[in-house]
Amino acid sequence: MAIERKFVNDGYVKASMDEYFAEQLNRAGYGGMELNRTPMGTQIVIYSEKPGMVIGKAGKVIRKLTRDVATKYNLENPQIDAQEVKRPELNAQMMASRLASSIERGWYFRKAGHNTLRAVMSAGALGCEVVISGKLTGARSRVEKFVNGHVKHSGHPVQEVVDEGFAVAVKKLGTLGCKVRIIQPDIVLPDSFRVREASEIIAEPSAEKPVEKPVEKPAEAPKKESAAKPKAPAAAPEKAIEVVEVAEPEEAEEETQPEVSEDFEEAELIYVEGSEEVRRQVNGVWQHKHESYDYWHPMARVHKEAKE
Repeated sequence: MAIERKFVNDGYVKASMDEYFAEQLNRAGYGGMELNRTPMGTQIVIYSEKPGMVIGKAGKVIRKLTRDVATKYNLENPQIDAQEVKRPELNAQMMASRLASSIERGWYFRKAGHNTLRAVMSAGALGCEVVISGKLTGARSRVEKFVNGHVKHSGHPVQEVVDEGFAVAVKKLGTLGCKVRIIQPDIVLPDSFRVREASEIIAEPSAEKPVEKPVEKPAEAPKKESAAKPKAPAAAPEKAIEVVEVAEPEEAEEETQPEVSEDFEEAELIYVEGSEEVRRQVNGVWQHKHESYDYWHPMARVHKEAKE
C-alpha cells in the first residue's frame, strides 16, 4: 500500500470508529476518543461523562467494544481505556450531543443554542461557536450561528487549539446538524498580546535597584576608610597654592615694559590734576603710570575718562 493510501485509510478508520462509539455510548455521555498505535497493539482512550456505563457490569460493555473494534476495523490487540471528563461544559462533543438532545425534546433552536453558548462561556472558555443547520422554521434549510468570545477559523491553530464536536438531531421535518467549537481557557493564542501600562514600565528600574545595592556596598566601605586616612597629605593643595604664587606674570610684564616705554617715548603725556598719575595713548589704547606701578600698563574705562 502506498504511503498516501495508508494515511487516508488511517483517517477513515479513526473517523468511522468515532461515529461507532458515539452511537453505542450515547447514554454514557460520549466525549470523544484518542487512538494511539504502538508496537504492542492499539491503545484507545474513550472520554465520557459516565465512565461506569462505558465499562459496564463486570466489564461486559468494554469487552464487547473491544471485540467489535478488532473484527470491524482489523486492529491487532486493541486496548480500550475509559476516562471521566470532569468539566463537560468544556468538551465540544458532549455539548453538541446535549444540544441535539434538547432540540429533539422540543426546545426552540434559538433557546437551545443560547443556553449551550452561555454554559460554555460560564465555564471559562476563551471562545465558543454554535452552528445549527437544517429545516429550522420552514420548508427551506438554513443556518443559524451563535458566537461569543474569540474563535479561530483558519490556519494551523485551528487544528491545535479548537475543540470541535458534531451531533445530529432527528425531527419530523428532517435532521438538524449541531456543531460546537470551543477554545479551552488555558490555551495561549499565537496572536495574543498584552499592553503594558506606564506604571509597570516605571516600576521596573526601582525593582532592580535593591539587587544592585548589595553589590555596591562592599565597594563603598574601603572608599570611606581611604577617605578618612589621607588627612596627612593635605600638602597637595598647599603645593597648588605655591605654584600659583610662583607664577611669573610680573617678570614677564617687567621684561616687556621697557620695550613699550622705549618705543613710544614720543607719545603725548597727560598729567592728572591732584595726583601723580600720568596717561598716554598708544595705538588707540590708553595707558597710565602711577605710584603703585612704575611701568606703563593699560587702564580701564579709557573712553569715558578721555572725554572728561
